[in-house]
Amino acid sequence: MSTDGTTGNARARYLAVEISKGGGAWDVAAEEVMLRVAQMTYELGASARAGAAELSILLADDEFVRTLNRKYRHQDKPTNVLSFPQTAVYQNAVDHNLANQNLANQGTDPAAPQFGSVLPLGDIVLAYETLVREAHEQHKTFENHLAHLVAHGVLHLMGYDHEESEEEAEEMEAMERAVLARFDIVDPYAAEHELEDMPTGTDKTK
Repeated sequence: MSTDGTTGNARARYLAVEISKGGGAWDVAAEEVMLRVAQMTYELGASARAGAAELSILLADDEFVRTLNRKYRHQDKPTNVLSFPQTAVYQNAVDHNLANQNLANQGTDPAAPQFGSVLPLGDIVLAYETLVREAHEQHKTFENHLAHLVAHGVLHLMGYDHEESEEEAEEMEAMERAVLARFDIVDPYAAEHELEDMPTGTDKTK
């Protein structure tokens, strides 16, 4: 697989991923997980009218993410992942492509050029120490937990949401499950419920 996250699929589902480091003990294996999961999430979750896209992932530590979380969400604590979507740009591009496709279907050559060849989705920031701690607490591998959070973050960039309504939350969770299933990763929400349901004092690792 190439370093931009492509998997050899049709150009229409191409996703370029730029990864940069701002802190934390991230390694190459983690970056490979991000590239694969981000690409799969885009392939499964993007509108059928969306074309090639790009996003950036910043690998950070808890202190850096805490600063961003305080500034943009008014919560003075680190969190596992932050997403900064360009939702309006994404939707405008999708609508533009649909209009041009409708003209093409009518045998009319669109007068306006296609939207830029690569659509910017936005940015994702991950906090290393928080991911390590949560993976340990939830008895998951670091890689599997990272995969879940990358899928979660990319879906936010594409307009999915889990805070507006229960229906939207269920739709987003279903898409996360679909992405993770492609990598043989168990349903993360089912695993969380199992841990919550276990009686106090039970060895949750068995």
